[in-house]
Amino acid sequence: MDPAVQLIECPRDAMQGLKDFIPTRDKVRYINQLLQVGFDTIDFGSFVSEKAIPQMRDTHEVLAQLDFSSARSRLLAIVANARGADIACAFDEIHYVGYPFSVSETFQKRNTNRSISDSLDLVKELKEITDRTDKELVVYLSMGFGNPYGDPWNADIVTQWSERLHEEAGVRILALSDTIGSADVQSIGHLFSSIQRDLPKVLLGVHLHSRAEAAAEKIQAAYDAGCRRFDGALMGFGGCPMAKDDLTGNIPMERMVAHLESKGVATGIDAEALHRAMQIAREIFPS
Repeated sequence: MDPAVQLIECPRDAMQGLKDFIPTRDKVRYINQLLQVGFDTIDFGSFVSEKAIPQMRDTHEVLAQLDFSSARSRLLAIVANARGADIACAFDEIHYVGYPFSVSETFQKRNTNRSISDSLDLVKELKEITDRTDKELVVYLSMGFGNPYGDPWNADIVTQWSERLHEEAGVRILALSDTIGSADVQSIGHLFSSIQRDLPKVLLGVHLHSRAEAAAEKIQAAYDAGCRRFDGALMGFGGCPMAKDDLTGNIPMERMVAHLESKGVATGIDAEALHRAMQIAREIFPS
């Protein structure tokens, strides 16, 4: 049965905030297993400053050791500037290039050291690079459901930036990102459905951070609003290290799969391969 949803597994997001370096061999072993599970995409690494995200300093080495002989997924890499995009786009194995665009001025400066206006200009440049190299650009609207910094925020601001990213920069894939876990069922449903209505040619997804116990209702709210592209990370590991110290984790991917399948939604996930991936996750992630 063909999957009815696109599931994006995010080991990069799960790993990036950890202080202890995960050995390259363990990352390779884990991601190679994830490639067998049936996810649409694996957000596997990033080409960013080693000082900012030291956990991802071995992304080149990891990529060189991945086995694509029977892989069922495509790869996504995160970048923070044009240089990173040039590096990512030089690899045939990478299909998607992701960029975090914040509707919070404070967080955009904190995360990428640039203003929102400069970030929009960068997105235009990234779109040119990805188009030239036959890649797809994915823009994450971070702080999409509110922020703790006191910057102006409402649904109209998020919608306006979504429209500008599509109309001015030509972005075709957007992910509404709940960076700090502030979204609730009502805000997810309202924001997703309104942006999807205004931008019918955009593939709109969600990248939600949440307490595990609230995950199912948030997934269902997004699905009911029309979402068919979901990010998550096995066992809920991870979060954004640039957001705040007491991180809210990712939506646990195994809970997402179980919830969607319980509602009759085809995910295309191989249960045995997923179980093996979770065993490796328990071995390499701190308990």
